[in-house]
Amino acid sequence: MKRFFKIAIVLLVFLFLAGAGTGAALWYLWSSNLPYIGSLEEYTPPIITEIYSDDGQVIGRFWDEKRIVVPLERIPKHLIQAFIAAEDSRFFEHEGVDFASIFRAFIKNLMAGKIEQGGSTITQQVTKSLLLKNPEKTYRRKVREAILSLQIEKNFSKERILFLYLNQIYLGHGAYGVEAAARTYFGKSAMELNLAESALLAGLPQAPSRYSLILHFDRAKARQRYVLQRMREEGYITEEQEKEALAQEIQVRHVQDTPFKKAPYFTEYVRQYLERTYGRDRLYRGGLKVYTTLNLEMQAAARRAIEKGTLELDKREGYRGPLRHLAPGEVEAFNRSVAEKLESRPPAVGDVLEGVVQEVDREKKRVIVRVGNRTGVIALKDMKWARKPNPKVAYYNVVVKDPGKVLKVRDVVLVRIKEEGASVYESQFNRAIQSRRQPGSAFKPIIYAAALDKGMNPSTVILDAPYVSSLDPGKDVWRPKNYKEKFFGPTLFRTALIKSRNVITVKILKKIGISYTINYARRMGIESRLSPDLSLALGSSGVSLKELTRAYAVFANGGKLVEPIFIEKVLDRNGQILEENHPTFREAIPESTAYVMTDILRAVVQEGTGWRVKALKRPAAGKTGTTNDLRDAWFMGFTPSLVTGVWVGYDDRTPMGKGETGSRAASPIWLYFMSDVLKDRPVEEFSFPEGGSIVIAKIDAKTGLLAGPYSRKTVFQAFKAGTEPQTYSPPPKAAKSGQFSQFDMETSP
Repeated sequence: MKRFFKIAIVLLVFLFLAGAGTGAALWYLWSSNLPYIGSLEEYTPPIITEIYSDDGQVIGRFWDEKRIVVPLERIPKHLIQAFIAAEDSRFFEHEGVDFASIFRAFIKNLMAGKIEQGGSTITQQVTKSLLLKNPEKTYRRKVREAILSLQIEKNFSKERILFLYLNQIYLGHGAYGVEAAARTYFGKSAMELNLAESALLAGLPQAPSRYSLILHFDRAKARQRYVLQRMREEGYITEEQEKEALAQEIQVRHVQDTPFKKAPYFTEYVRQYLERTYGRDRLYRGGLKVYTTLNLEMQAAARRAIEKGTLELDKREGYRGPLRHLAPGEVEAFNRSVAEKLESRPPAVGDVLEGVVQEVDREKKRVIVRVGNRTGVIALKDMKWARKPNPKVAYYNVVVKDPGKVLKVRDVVLVRIKEEGASVYESQFNRAIQSRRQPGSAFKPIIYAAALDKGMNPSTVILDAPYVSSLDPGKDVWRPKNYKEKFFGPTLFRTALIKSRNVITVKILKKIGISYTINYARRMGIESRLSPDLSLALGSSGVSLKELTRAYAVFANGGKLVEPIFIEKVLDRNGQILEENHPTFREAIPESTAYVMTDILRAVVQEGTGWRVKALKRPAAGKTGTTNDLRDAWFMGFTPSLVTGVWVGYDDRTPMGKGETGSRAASPIWLYFMSDVLKDRPVEEFSFPEGGSIVIAKIDAKTGLLAGPYSRKTVFQAFKAGTEPQTYSPPPKAAKSGQFSQFDMETSP
């Protein structure tokens, strides 16, 4: 018996030593090559990049992890207590690892035969998130996690650990850290959260999806009850405070903070620049602060003007039938496609979307339309737009009594949201910058400015008569025509631009030279390819709205070309300036030329195709532009302080309705915008050049000579000093006999 006892003791000692040796070996192996905890000294997690307007409002955010790092002082005490009570009540007592909790978890996992519970402390969660990013649930990882947690507690204060934890933890719906979560769920900063809201957030770490405030509020509420109970048990709150928090009504807002909200195209342009310049990782994870030149009030005014102007255009054109009619098998795919687009950019009231007719209810006189995953109703009273075009008149109204005569099931139509809705999916194609469209007559001022610097003046007379040419040898002859296909005989240079005479512009271009004109356009900021032929006079070469607006700014800026600035400065996450931009100017054309052109373009508004802009009732200059097939309509204009360009057209280059010229389709939008943004500004006059480079002369509107006793119509016109007329207009008979300067162009077969 004694011998057996001795053998048993020896065996137990052997097993203990073997186990201890094995444990020591495993401990050594598992604790080797641990991550460096010193990296926690400088906490630089992925954080949000923010884009600001010129007045400091956020217009866009970009992130991989939606996180806003805030110091512990900007987190309310009750929010910190809520997380401690729910996640690690002994946080201030243990040294990184709560062995009692681990033992309980070990027993539970042993009984279950698998790892179900971790018993992690807040320190261990920090370790797991920042140092051990492998999510596997193994005993090796738990040992490494424990070792690192003990090291962290020895090297960092409890406050530092809480700072790391509350900024790093994932709290659902893309929100990392309590600040981002507070803004996502409640639309406020963490510092503004009340006890009830804090308890809801503190209930999320265990399972953010299961306790989602958005998708499963009942579960989140139950979890909140648990958090408040734990806070009371730990002495953080009273029973009365617990009851008040439980009874408090919670407003969960789910703020979908997308970068395409206030200024989608502008923000996307800035995003592309930042990605090219700083790389994707820095853009989405580096927490850049980007200050732009965007004026949100002007942006909103531009949207209102476009919506009003395009709606008026749409009404003039009348209802043109559905965009298309889907086959039965195409409906599901169409709805799914629209729904996917709307996920990232939810629509808002006033937005226009594509929808498919789901039902035509003739009894209730309404149409049910499905837009992605949403369903809306079009009442009969809202179908007044459903007119049928009449080829004999521009448009007319038809009273709609039966919606079934207008729409059919599976018709794809454009609908406008009247009530509720969550911004429209907008094409990422930036029409102001990326699109190249024919400017038509809006290009003419560049040619006329070039002609002024080539020796012509506003009184030069050109014969408006048929002109025949060939763009290329061996091709058909080309016969440019004026808009109304009429010719007006001897015409002043200024009148030709004011009335937008095509044939005269062709003759001017031929006289001054195509190469010279293209080079001149380059000096004024036109970068697009320009066709080296006479069709350039009619604006046949596509340009962007941005570069044409930039060219008109040369006139407004006294001949100086301004480099457009979208970004004023970019700061890194530490507030260091990465780049800073200021306006730069260079002389593109003589100041005197710019002023003479401004004077003529003012006359375009007062006497010519830009007449609608007179309603602005302040000094303004500009030019309309229309392509012969009515696919593009432009109005480019400026006041002494602001240059604005407007283009109207269809992306697929479908012709607009009859008479939809730059004057009718584009200039009203320009007028709406400028009236809005200038309404509170004082009226300004265009600056007159100093140094005697400009002379104002009263001339005969027909002959271009100095106004005399025989002049019937006179105008005041600016001239470059030395180019003004020196003689008075003769009697009518003498004028008819050609006693004033003019030139004509030979026809070339």
